[in-house]
Amino acid sequence: MGDSKTPPPGELKSQRRQTGGARHESSDRVVIRADSLETSGWTLNVSRGGLRAVVEDPLDPEAEYQVAVGDAPARRARIAWSRREADGQIVGLRFLDVEGSIPPDES
Repeated sequence: MGDSKTPPPGELKSQRRQTGGARHESSDRVVIRADSLETSGWTLNVSRGGLRAVVEDPLDPEAEYQVAVGDAPARRARIAWSRREADGQIVGLRFLDVEGSIPPDES
């Protein structure tokens, strides 16, 4: 029993935080663009590895986006998860320019 390979739940959470960095609550304007789509919303929190935001328009989980938070330059991102709400969508976006945020190429 003591040699289980599964770490305790608290340890998993801390490993995940270390990968993406500490989350900071945020309510900055965010603009998300891809091809002909442009939508905006508000951030809920931001970390080194990504952000969580509320947007009005649905986003394609397969698309790559340019994401600009506040006055900062746009960064490439993909959807990590999303949840539909009555008045829009809450999305978790992972930045593609952060080491460890892109799965290794298996080819």
